[in-house]
Amino acid sequence: MSAFKEQWRKVSGMGYVVALLDFLLLALAVYLGYALRLGIIIPRYFNDWIHVMLIIPTVCVIVFALFGQYSTIWQHAGTEDYMKFLWLYVISILASLLVNSLLKLAVFPRTSFAVSFFAGLFLCGGLRFSWLMVKTIHVGKKSERLKTLIIGAGEAGTFLARDLMRNESELYPAAFLDDDEHKTGRHISGIKVLGTTRDLKIILEREHFDVVLIAIPSANGKKIREIYNTLSELNVQVRILPSLRELADGKVSVSGIRKVKLEDLLGREPVRMSLEPSMNYIRNRCVLITGAGGSIGSEIVRQVLHNEPSEIIALGHGEQSIYLLSEHLPEHTNIPVRTVIADVADEVSMRDVFSRFKPEVIFHAAAHKHVPLMEFNPREAMRVNDLGTRTIARLAGEFNTKRMVMISTDKAVNPSSVMGATKRLAEKILEREQHLHPETKYMAVRFGNVLGSRGSVIPKFEEQIASGGPVTVTHPDMKRYFMLIPEAVSLVIQAGALGHGGELFVLNMGEPVVIKEMAELLIRLSGFEPYKDINIVYTGIRPGEKLYEELFYDENAVHGTLHPKIFVSNIKAGQDTDFAELDTTLEYALRHPEDALKLLKQLVPEFLRV
Repeated sequence: MSAFKEQWRKVSGMGYVVALLDFLLLALAVYLGYALRLGIIIPRYFNDWIHVMLIIPTVCVIVFALFGQYSTIWQHAGTEDYMKFLWLYVISILASLLVNSLLKLAVFPRTSFAVSFFAGLFLCGGLRFSWLMVKTIHVGKKSERLKTLIIGAGEAGTFLARDLMRNESELYPAAFLDDDEHKTGRHISGIKVLGTTRDLKIILEREHFDVVLIAIPSANGKKIREIYNTLSELNVQVRILPSLRELADGKVSVSGIRKVKLEDLLGREPVRMSLEPSMNYIRNRCVLITGAGGSIGSEIVRQVLHNEPSEIIALGHGEQSIYLLSEHLPEHTNIPVRTVIADVADEVSMRDVFSRFKPEVIFHAAAHKHVPLMEFNPREAMRVNDLGTRTIARLAGEFNTKRMVMISTDKAVNPSSVMGATKRLAEKILEREQHLHPETKYMAVRFGNVLGSRGSVIPKFEEQIASGGPVTVTHPDMKRYFMLIPEAVSLVIQAGALGHGGELFVLNMGEPVVIKEMAELLIRLSGFEPYKDINIVYTGIRPGEKLYEELFYDENAVHGTLHPKIFVSNIKAGQDTDFAELDTTLEYALRHPEDALKLLKQLVPEFLRV
């Protein structure tokens, strides 16, 4: 009874109208059942008819109300809503027969029952469908809507087209394109499939479309880029449905449509990973995340939250970044997130953090990463990237931390920059700590640039485009590996699950991207023509930069893992590394800034500064 009252409280004014109409239509269906079987006038079965006419509509309305039929907005109903109605209708009719059988109230001939059943289904189903038809006709008459070509007639495109037809969106779905040639010429949801993406340019030149909507969430960046390059030559708006990674809840709707971003054109297939192993080592454990206010660190915080730790220690040196992180964390979570402002190279502060919280898992993302800036600040780069790593790693071993995962970089391979050399030294420090503290599992994750991170080239290009240009590129042949931040963090968490201690994980990052081509794409995405509206100028390679980045020292020493896109190698310091002198040399360099660069080269012999 309480559930019934609760459901009725959710019913709107229109819901009461639908309930009343259901009752009347079902009563009419019962009358039709008796009348068609026994004649229009049924004096002999009048009492039976009255009883059945009260039983069936009453039971149906009660069941419909209990299961939310009168709080459904039928103008926006989908297939699942109509299937639910069908099952509830069948259950209601069977329940009505059961009530009549137990109470022995009326004679209900089988022919009359069959007629009443289908008449009620037709009348009540038609009532619900009529709301959708009225809505569709009303929306379809809006002449100011933009004629839209949807690329992708799969499940996502079909759902989207239906949603566009039901809602008063500015977009009107007029046609499909799909690479499945069997669909060409056919109609899906009343919309014709004109051809495949190979016909895109011809179709757009032949027929007028205001908007082209790419609705292929599973497509990789290469496919999206091919489509976009064709469309960029034509005078048409381009919009996109987000990737599967962004559609985390799996729901496709009009609200998900947005303009094309650089991530769509450069992004690759998401790294698919089993979350179960990561949950096993994170679940119910205290997790310390250093550099938690940064691009990578903040995403680690968000993804670790989903793996049910006992608590998270979000540690960062920047007050504002940690504040912004705390402001954007999910509101509805029972997992405490402790925010700490501290410097990872300050042993007193770090020892206090370890004493208070005793972290069992550490993700070490704190680092100085800006290549040109660190060229002129080698002492500070060593202080944070190396002394900070040593401090965290040593305390992890002392306090019996289970696992420590450090974020490294492809710039640590044959480093030509101070930043890359300090990260290479940090990898060596991890190897030394693995020998000193074998009970703690130390591992590093090495990857390239991430789209959208602070200090990356993308925000700089966007600012230059917004100010009218020119866009500055260091060299026309400059290439870099790129990945999305969620993808990078997925790798970091997976590394913690796969590692047994002493590993260096590297992601198969696909093909590197030419920076000049990326700048051209960004200019086009902003609505301008490269070299015509906004120029690109070359400024020369900056100190510490390479034309091409590497991922491995020796590809023959790299092996696959259970994950098809993650490779592993042991963290090898090199035969020329003297662990006994490492600490002494590092500490001396920090006390004598004028010698920091020379001593960094001594600690990392492979450091060849360009």
